Amino acid sequence: MNAHRAKGIIFDMDNTLLKSRINFAEMKRAVFRLLAEHGCCQPDLDWTSHTASQLIEIGRQSAQMTQALEEKMWAAVTEIEKEGMHGAVLEEHAVEVLEELRQRCSLYILTNNARAAAMEALQRTGIAHFFADVVGREQMAELKPSPSGVRCILRQQREWPVEAWTMVGDSWIDGKAAQDAGIRFVAYQGKEGEMANHGVHPLATIQSLRELLPYFS
Repeated sequence: MNAHRAKGIIFDMDNTLLKSRINFAEMKRAVFRLLAEHGCCQPDLDWTSHTASQLIEIGRQSAQMTQALEEKMWAAVTEIEKEGMHGAVLEEHAVEVLEELRQRCSLYILTNNARAAAMEALQRTGIAHFFADVVGREQMAELKPSPSGVRCILRQQREWPVEAWTMVGDSWIDGKAAQDAGIRFVAYQGKEGEMANHGVHPLATIQSLRELLPYFS
């Protein structure tokens, strides 16, 4: 990677900065069960091939979705999130890298988790103060892989061109959100085959957060 003059870096949280223990398979299963039971999706839907956020959006678009059911769905998701983030620890080198990068750029978090849960985890691990803002699912029209959350952050600095932004995340949904919003994406320990299968082409794939430092001048 060649260094460039970035102004804003958007980080995913789970498995990018924090080693969370969120059971995403159980989250998907719980959402699918609710949707299937209430006729919001076909009972033979291959839920294992979807992300939790994709299943949630399928449910939200269904004519059978009610406010009570949506609240029940989010309650199930939140419970699994809370359990998974309990005892979450930092990814290696996270503090030293964030300390250095904040001298050069404005840092942001974009997570599909509830903002309150994200803030609790970031404060407990001692890194909340590094970020200009933490954007959770409440601020998005749609969850990642939608670019909605990225655009929410970009609007905070309307005078900055898209070239001034980079997103860092571990999953193809982060890359898709970044690409569709027109900004660069760096994959952290990402699965190259999975990225390619979803049309995501990272600027670079790194194995250590320290590899970010030479890139941002």
